[in-house]
Amino acid sequence: PKGNMAFTGKYEFEGDENYDEFVKKIGLSSDKIEMGRNFKIVTEVIQNGNDFTWTQHLPGGHITTNTFTVGKEAEMETFGGKKFKATVKMEDGKLVAEFPNYRHTAEICGGKLVEISTSSGVVYKRTSKKIA
Repeated sequence: PKGNMAFTGKYEFEGDENYDEFVKKIGLSSDKIEMGRNFKIVTEVIQNGNDFTWTQHLPGGHITTNTFTVGKEAEMETFGGKKFKATVKMEDGKLVAEFPNYRHTAEICGGKLVEISTSSGVVYKRTSKKIA
């Protein structure tokens, strides 16, 4: 169901496709590649209308939090720790963000958080199941 709080929840990594090909394409270092591989990343989303707080709990207690409002430019941080400015849009119930070297979409599909990142034709898909 689309709506005000569609994204709110806590999601745990369930599976992904094309991880290695994608992270090499965007130039992640090999230690970051290993860190992210099959790690049960927990993504916590708080949605209040068009305002979002998007937190990822990574290995070793590392936390990345992005706060943004749909349609307004915000400073964001990538998984690799790079900061950049982006404007997140909402298209057909999907959040869409143009990162410096890839396009990222997120949607809730059958109660799961489905994220797709595309870089130079490589499509990386990550699925997380709702745990809270």
